[in-house]
Amino acid sequence: MTLEATVSMGWVNTVIGAAERLSVDTDTLLAEAGIPASACELERWPIDDITRLWHAAERCTGDPGFGLKVGAEFTPMSISGVGFALQSAATLREAIAMVQRFQRLISDGGRFQIVAGNTATWLVYHPRQGKLAFSPHQIEAVLASVVGFASWVTGTRMQPARVQFSQPRLGPVQGYQTVFNCPVEFEQAFSGVLVENTVLDQPLPQADPQLAQVHERYTSARLKALTMNSASVAELQRWLAARVGPVLPRRADAAEVLGISERTLARRLRDQGHTFDGLLDEVRRQKALQAVAETSAALPEIAESLGFAEVSTFYRAFKRWTGSPPVRWRKQLGQSRQ
Repeated sequence: MTLEATVSMGWVNTVIGAAERLSVDTDTLLAEAGIPASACELERWPIDDITRLWHAAERCTGDPGFGLKVGAEFTPMSISGVGFALQSAATLREAIAMVQRFQRLISDGGRFQIVAGNTATWLVYHPRQGKLAFSPHQIEAVLASVVGFASWVTGTRMQPARVQFSQPRLGPVQGYQTVFNCPVEFEQAFSGVLVENTVLDQPLPQADPQLAQVHERYTSARLKALTMNSASVAELQRWLAARVGPVLPRRADAAEVLGISERTLARRLRDQGHTFDGLLDEVRRQKALQAVAETSAALPEIAESLGFAEVSTFYRAFKRWTGSPPVRWRKQLGQSRQ
């Protein structure tokens, strides 16, 4: 896992491509989302950026079925290496299990849960939002992509037994029938696709055990590399900045989010020349200087907001950071501005 959910450019480009087919050019879409064109050169986007993109596409296209269109056009080619691995799986069930395993390479903005039954299995989607609430089109696109992918990899149009969403309906009923071709319900307990077990366990036409092993080794290596790049100093600083408050985030909290041990987190930071406590201290310093300089908040209030149990402890830390007590530093700053 990562401290900050991100998404691959393959999924980003799928959204952009769908908007272009509805006559919304990329520059217009990015400008509406408030995202610089240079972001398209990145390997991954923060989850909030693609959420902004989704909301912008919703406004620019004015299409209530935009999410369904994105998902229906999804193929394994949209997710490059992961897609090739899925194509070589023995069954659709095995391919979905691989999606669970390699989900992070596509996006860690959500996860799939498999709930098996006697005759059918639920594929339940659990979104992992950032600071911004997901566009409901994002959820529709994910479930539509499940059906689109299954149809592509099996060579026949997949017909789920049932589809349901935890959100209200966005567009005409006919749009959902066109994509899913089964009963669709809204405002339910969870969002998911119900697939008969016979469909999940039917051998796939492109199954190739040897090729599957090659693709799995390659995809596993990519996942390992992505995991090793997590817990970067910049990522951890952003995570800390969002969570510093009266109760301070702990190293154990960061390690739990990343799915690694505290010792591993400490080692990765040490390899980058940092410690968790040092990064936390730097984030508190930045927030303290900003609060003292740019607000009229009382110093005890600032101290509490930064997790200092005593005002005197905050004073000592501030003097260590700046060489001056906060009262004198604020006064000198005011005089210099005048």
